[in-house]
Amino acid sequence: MTSPSMVQPKFLTHGDQLGVVAVGFSGGQCKPGVDAAPSALIKNGLLKQLRDELDYKLFHDDTVHSYKELIPASDPDYRGMKNPLAVSAVTRKISEQVYSQAKEGRCVLTLGGDHSIAIGTISGTAKAIRERLGREIAVIWVDAHTDINTPEASDSGNIHGMPVSFLSGLAKESREDIFGWLKEEHMISLKKLVYIGLRDVDRPEKKTLRDHGIKAFSMHDIDRHGIGKVMDMALAHIGTDTPIHLSFDVDALDPMWAPSTGTPVRGGLTLREGDFIAECVHETGCLIAMDLVEVNPTLDSGLNDIGAHETVRAGCSLVRCGLGESLL
Repeated sequence: MTSPSMVQPKFLTHGDQLGVVAVGFSGGQCKPGVDAAPSALIKNGLLKQLRDELDYKLFHDDTVHSYKELIPASDPDYRGMKNPLAVSAVTRKISEQVYSQAKEGRCVLTLGGDHSIAIGTISGTAKAIRERLGREIAVIWVDAHTDINTPEASDSGNIHGMPVSFLSGLAKESREDIFGWLKEEHMISLKKLVYIGLRDVDRPEKKTLRDHGIKAFSMHDIDRHGIGKVMDMALAHIGTDTPIHLSFDVDALDPMWAPSTGTPVRGGLTLREGDFIAECVHETGCLIAMDLVEVNPTLDSGLNDIGAHETVRAGCSLVRCGLGESLL
């Protein structure tokens, strides 16, 4: 087993291989443009950097998937959810795509897209790891938001605020065409879920965190302890022998570093803190998949697309650090 970095992977049979799924989908929220993120990241040289500088063998179909063929002509609200049929169909397809890469024993990188796609990415890796190793996965969710609303608790109805509730079974649905396809093999345990970077959490979500004892580190915790100590505590909670899926929402970063995202919240991580989180997860040797989501190159608060460019650059940096780039 080889790896492009100095860290030997514990749960990958092909540490030098990287499956890539590019998801041009924005249906989990209401702002267009996040579907353009994978193309912008690739145009900025991300895949070339992973191949030429980090020495990964890439397994990618050279396609940014829009899944237009899965979008129904009519998609009425259901249980308050917007675009439920579309998001369910697309995430089911993404789950199959990620599973097909993960079952081969390679790490999987998914470029989104809004955070609803994590219903697909995490369910795909969870199923593959259960089949391949008989293990549960842990999820490190780096985000300004918890995305653990149930449909009934959501004010907006946007499904990008609900993925963790469906992945953990807090939200259930029997309709096969609206997330009923999620089975036990796709699910995660709330005991193996860790949040980092939280600072905009809805009241029902706060109650869920407390009621279920979910490990969560807000920006207050990072200010108090520093990002190094927070990562020590986060990884200690997961344990040293658990496969990790890292799901990174770029809005975890302060808008100073990543302004071009759909739901920016001031007071977030610096880019260096974000990179450090990704580096720490890589150093465990436990990383089996990474998502980068919510880059929206069309939402630019600056002049001459400076904000969009900086957000794309930040996203590329986070991915490279998660996949083994080091400062020395």
